[in-house]
Amino acid sequence: MEKAKISAVQLFILMELFELGSALLVPLAIDAKQDAWLAILLGMLGSLVLFLVYHKLYTYYPDFLPTEYMQKILGKVLGTILAVIYVLYFMYDASRVLRDFGEMLLTFAYADTPLFIANALLMLVIIYTIRQGIEVIARSGELLFIFMYALAIIGFILIVSSGLIDITHLKPVLEEGLLPVLNVAVTQTLYFPFTEAIAFTMIFPYLKNPKKAKVTILSVIGLSGINLALTMMINVSVLGVDLTARSQFPLLSTVQAIQVANFLERLDVFFMLALVIGIFFKISVLFYAAVIGTANLFKIKSPSRLSYPLGLVILFMSITIASNFQEHLHEGMKIVPLVLQMPLFTIMPLLLLVIAFLKNRKKQRE
Repeated sequence: MEKAKISAVQLFILMELFELGSALLVPLAIDAKQDAWLAILLGMLGSLVLFLVYHKLYTYYPDFLPTEYMQKILGKVLGTILAVIYVLYFMYDASRVLRDFGEMLLTFAYADTPLFIANALLMLVIIYTIRQGIEVIARSGELLFIFMYALAIIGFILIVSSGLIDITHLKPVLEEGLLPVLNVAVTQTLYFPFTEAIAFTMIFPYLKNPKKAKVTILSVIGLSGINLALTMMINVSVLGVDLTARSQFPLLSTVQAIQVANFLERLDVFFMLALVIGIFFKISVLFYAAVIGTANLFKIKSPSRLSYPLGLVILFMSITIASNFQEHLHEGMKIVPLVLQMPLFTIMPLLLLVIAFLKNRKKQRE
């Protein structure tokens, strides 16, 4: 492990930036139509339960990375295999978010730039940051968090001032009942974006005050859930359900509609900065989790050496995972949650907790 420590406030900021990350970009939970905001809140509530599971595992092994305590719980062979699967998932998830960034940049600003170039430029900055360690990542988050939220508040005020919001687009609530909304929550929003933050289990051992971890985690999940639900309410109330569903990046489409006093318009470029900040930190945390996990598994004393080779793998994966953005979105919303995220975020942590609980109970009896 890297000899570094971060505060509970820094963890809070990093997790908040992570949760918002690419989730602000896409039409999140739009399968629930005008009830998308409710599907997000229900997904948030489910993720609170799962994060209590992750935290309980951390309390059993506070000084160990998940890649280490998986081996203690399942044994050397099975534990190592599972740890490798998680590391590969972190790299895959980072490549998906990097693809989101590249597609957004090409769509709104640099239409003639190759996707590889756009992704490579961001990846170089992230590799440099990762090499500096978790403390530098956390301090960078503190600086940029304020800027991102300032832009969000300004954007909300401008949208309201423009008279764009039409509350009737949010009605009727639960038009088809609660079941379709629950289905979206269980199959989509529970995993993206909330429990994706399982990557932070690789960072928990760096906390200065481990006792504050639980409150910090639950607070972040609650705040990010409210923020994302509010964002989707605004998108749907401005664009309507159909246009929100058809838009690749509904938040930027909403911001493009802002027009105040016939001169304040075309503000999407400024809000792209806020989205880039969120994406930067989401990739950084996933990448850092992959680097530190790989170094721990293969007993590499200097994790920073892995940043370039693993960074190149993530970069090339971001280009090859899908032939176009529609395929990329379909894969991320429909396939990945059920095939990868459900077993890795729910089934395996619950299984690990049960085994850890039984082992701990046995030790107490002895």
